[in-house]
Amino acid sequence: MTFKIALGGDHGGFKAKAFVKNLLVEQKHTLHDFGTNNEDSVDYPDFVHPLAEAVEKEEFDFGILFCGSANGVCMTANKHPNIRAAIAWNAEIAALAKQHNNANVLCIPGRFLNESELEEIINSFVNATFEGGRHQRRVDKIPC
Repeated sequence: MTFKIALGGDHGGFKAKAFVKNLLVEQKHTLHDFGTNNEDSVDYPDFVHPLAEAVEKEEFDFGILFCGSANGVCMTANKHPNIRAAIAWNAEIAALAKQHNNANVLCIPGRFLNESELEEIINSFVNATFEGGRHQRRVDKIPC
């Protein structure tokens, strides 16, 4: 199965995003990169807000954000009422974010993961599905 995926992030996650972008292209997913396009210092909200808005409008199946720690992009994305952004630093956390929390934005700490770890995390998230059931009841309680 292929997906329409939004990518974005800041300078701290640029190298990780470039690797993941190539991986997803090889897997035949449709991508849109909201930037940044190099390692020059930028303000991550400038890239996160447009991505989050597009995911909220269901223009994409989900988004993947990258920064050094993933904290800033995750905090920013979660300001949007219909975004459920989750930080994942391993494949199991990535799968659970989608299976149990129906995460629609995955946040990657680019400075702390090697290419093998990135590939495992991305594949785990992309291939996971929301389990619904008792988890849906909990997800329904997330918005304020």
